[in-house]
Amino acid sequence: MILYPAIDLKDGNAVRLYKGEMDQATVFNDNPAAQALEFVEAGCEWLHLVDLNGAFAGEPVNAAPVEEILKQCKVPAQLGGGIRDMATIERWLDKGLQRVILGTVAVENPNLVREAAKAFPGHVAVGIDARNGRVATKGWAEETDVMVTDLAKSFEDAGVAAIIYTDINRDGAMQGPNVEATADLANAVTIPVIASGGVSSLDDLRNLKSCGAPLNGAISGRALYDGAIDLAEALSVLRA
Repeated sequence: MILYPAIDLKDGNAVRLYKGEMDQATVFNDNPAAQALEFVEAGCEWLHLVDLNGAFAGEPVNAAPVEEILKQCKVPAQLGGGIRDMATIERWLDKGLQRVILGTVAVENPNLVREAAKAFPGHVAVGIDARNGRVATKGWAEETDVMVTDLAKSFEDAGVAAIIYTDINRDGAMQGPNVEATADLANAVTIPVIASGGVSSLDDLRNLKSCGAPLNGAISGRALYDGAIDLAEALSVLRA
């Protein structure tokens, strides 16, 4: 399993939200590129980036810090937030991003996901963010009637590289991930699934690793910033 350290970008800073609420943001670093470099130098093989402002605006907002991270860090990175058309997808991949994450458009314009996955094999992931099993969009602000598993299954034949599954109620709350729901999703589809939301201890990582489903990796943010998870230990646990 891969550990994806999360760098959530709001107003140019690296922050963490509490349960997806933009007005409950804690700034952890005003230099996101320096933060990213710290993760890389500690041994991380991937970075998970989110343009929070972009998720609400529907277009990239924190492009400058993302570009600086891509310039300074020589590991692959994936980015979500405000990526909702082919031109933006192509622009980010041209700038060196390894993987774009399509969330809102996966619900509102699934054909775009299929088109992008076909045009850029291996470089398109679907972000599925959910409250109580139902998908939320537009920076988690709008809830839909779409069920997580139904949405995931609809992309089985699309060639997407991964599904990033976030339980919003666990995100930033340091209460542990929704292991059962994550395992159920991973067992329901053949697409690699990355767990996100609530990963706050080494035991959480161990539980995900032994959940009975073939998870690709786990995303962690606040716990790494707070020191609740030691990065070196986490990498050791997931690589064992």
